[in-house]
Amino acid sequence: MNKIPRATVSRKRGSLASPADYQGKSRFMEHGGRPDGLIFKRFRTRSCFAGNTLTCQELPMSLYGMMRTGVSGMNAQANRLSTVADNIANASTVGYKRAETQFSSLVLPSTAGQYNSGSVLTDVRYGISDQGGIRSTSSTTDLAIDGNGYFVVQGPGGSTYLTRAGSFVPDKNGDLVNSAGYYLLGAGADEAAGGLTVAGLNVVNVNAAALPAEGSTAGDFTVNLPSTDQAPAAGGYNHKTSLISYNDKGEKITLDVYFTKTGADEWNVSVKNAADGVEIGTTVLNFDPTTGDLVSGGNVAVNLGAYGGQTLNLNLGGSTQRAGDYTISQAVINGQAPSSIKGVDVGNDGAVVAVYENGTQKVLYRIPLANVASPDRMTVVSGNIFLPSAESGDVRLGFPQGDGMGKIMSGTLEESNADIAQELTDMIEAQRSYTANSKVFQTGSELMDVLVNLKR
Repeated sequence: MNKIPRATVSRKRGSLASPADYQGKSRFMEHGGRPDGLIFKRFRTRSCFAGNTLTCQELPMSLYGMMRTGVSGMNAQANRLSTVADNIANASTVGYKRAETQFSSLVLPSTAGQYNSGSVLTDVRYGISDQGGIRSTSSTTDLAIDGNGYFVVQGPGGSTYLTRAGSFVPDKNGDLVNSAGYYLLGAGADEAAGGLTVAGLNVVNVNAAALPAEGSTAGDFTVNLPSTDQAPAAGGYNHKTSLISYNDKGEKITLDVYFTKTGADEWNVSVKNAADGVEIGTTVLNFDPTTGDLVSGGNVAVNLGAYGGQTLNLNLGGSTQRAGDYTISQAVINGQAPSSIKGVDVGNDGAVVAVYENGTQKVLYRIPLANVASPDRMTVVSGNIFLPSAESGDVRLGFPQGDGMGKIMSGTLEESNADIAQELTDMIEAQRSYTANSKVFQTGSELMDVLVNLKR
């Protein structure tokens, strides 16, 4: 058991007068003296009390623990204020995911009758899986995801990441890149969902698909020829239709197709170049007198060789001879003139469609979406991109509107999911908690001063 230390006492010189001389108060009491004129000359710093279970060092150590806990609380609230500041600063950042400071207690081991002050630990949780609002834009390459999934993008070093920041624009080479410098990856137009791999994706390029010239080689032309028509006078015809074909340079060749009734259930077909009137293809159509269906002559070979083209096989096989007017149910000829891309549209299913100057449309890519089992466990990287980790799970690819993925919305962007009102509320709470923890530290400091002054 600890012994009570003796204090060495002495009377102050010239101060032996009775306390009554000072109206019941010794002047030494004003300086910590005793009523009998004795004051402590020295008191050792050991704070031990007989019969108490506390050791000589427990009192200052408990004060240190109190101050340590206060500092831990201030650091925790400072971390919370930092995340609030980040959220406010990125309230207008496309695809930004709100950060939230989460607290957990740290309890130090204690023994019976002895308490060890603990502290508080902080961890930052990002709301990666929380969707922000969607707003409209004027650019068709601005993309937002409504539902699950993330765009797969490639960094300058070739590494792949996931993101919801879909503000993509073509760079000087026509590659779609977002505002943070990450390139959008897509699959081929005919890629099957089951064969998707990250390694098999390519950067989406909208300039590499300029439409080349293509000469006409085949066409379908289906008509109904009125059964009540009569054969015209010599040199005449019953019906005429103009069709557009192309030579190998992509230059247009207008074809005039003439239908002339030559007998019962029989028609002559003549194809001429509209520019010079030269006949470059002909056939005779024969129809069943009962059903009106075509029996023979359903194909005409149109020779475009003299005009820089190839032989065009024009199929008339679906034509009929029945009551009614002369009608056209189909008139399609392949071939095209060279054309540059006028614009790019992106469908809800991720199809990147090039719209050409001549009105032709062509699917260039299909944009897949990626997901992981635990999105909030992904690693956050600068630029509003995310890196899958062991905690988040493996990456799974699929096309939009299938495989559990959301849909892609062209001409829209996903906004930050940070709420200014909530952030300001959190800031006030953190500020008050910081002040309260500073008071704990201040109180501990004042008590330490009292302890230190005991030796004076």
